[in-house]
Amino acid sequence: MPLLTRKRLLLAKTEATYGTDPTPTGAANAILVRNLEIVPLQSDIVQRELIRPYLGNYEQLLANTRVQVTFEVELAGSGTAGTAPAYGPVLKACGLAETLVASTSATYAPVSTSFSSVTLYFFQDGIRHIVTGARGTFTLNGTVGAIPTIAFTMTGIFNAPTDTALAAPTYTNQSTPLVFKNSNTTSFSAFSYSGALQSIDLDFGNEIIYRELVGGTKEVIITDRKPGGTLQIEAVLLAAKNYFTVSTGSTTGSITLQHGTTAGNIATLTMAQSDLADVSYADMNGIQMLNLPYVATPTAAGNDELSLAFT
Repeated sequence: MPLLTRKRLLLAKTEATYGTDPTPTGAANAILVRNLEIVPLQSDIVQRELIRPYLGNYEQLLANTRVQVTFEVELAGSGTAGTAPAYGPVLKACGLAETLVASTSATYAPVSTSFSSVTLYFFQDGIRHIVTGARGTFTLNGTVGAIPTIAFTMTGIFNAPTDTALAAPTYTNQSTPLVFKNSNTTSFSAFSYSGALQSIDLDFGNEIIYRELVGGTKEVIITDRKPGGTLQIEAVLLAAKNYFTVSTGSTTGSITLQHGTTAGNIATLTMAQSDLADVSYADMNGIQMLNLPYVATPTAAGNDELSLAFT
């Protein structure tokens, strides 16, 4: 009987010990995702370049075999203020610390040490791939008229897949998303100006290295991050806001975005020390727009270039 592509499922659970499977379950650790894909074997190919008196391919050996899982989640809260969204463990595995304030907020901010990790269970109909020690990076995207998303790229340790029946999922702590539009995206500001926003993207920009040394352990390591992206806003007269002056100046400024209207499903992105690059024009249906490329930078204290809070 053929396996069906549509019958896929993702579970994710934070590891107490790096690389040790904490056994996620469908009842507690299922995540609603879209565009779910897996590269079950991602290896460096080593060829045996032997001298032979005839033509033909060399044998190939695999080195540094790891797994890559990609998926998107809808940018939505848990539905309860102070409770982490279901995909919180994956955010933490991307180099973010989670701070929970009961009945108030779940906030994620960068760290530079003691990185969390996650075990992923990827089910493809009757096949289960267990991906331990997974860490990764993400991009956040919001465009008017679409559901805002967070797209994750996770790299983890290969474990031999098995024939295992699909877990029975219970989806909790993921509210119904709101379309990115005027009445749902309740506030936006870029460098002290509340412009008319068409789209925002943020690439968290983690550098991910898979490392497997003799005498060491298999590990996925975050070695750096370079968060940044692009805003597209409606162009205005320079008297209202001169982003060309901001771009060519030497000071940083704040970018803030709040999406959502109901407690438990409000997401607020804050980048307090953003730096603009080359501003450019764009056309949208005959309307003049501005593209504002930016990077999010930390202060001298570090680990404060951005925060993502669910309230």
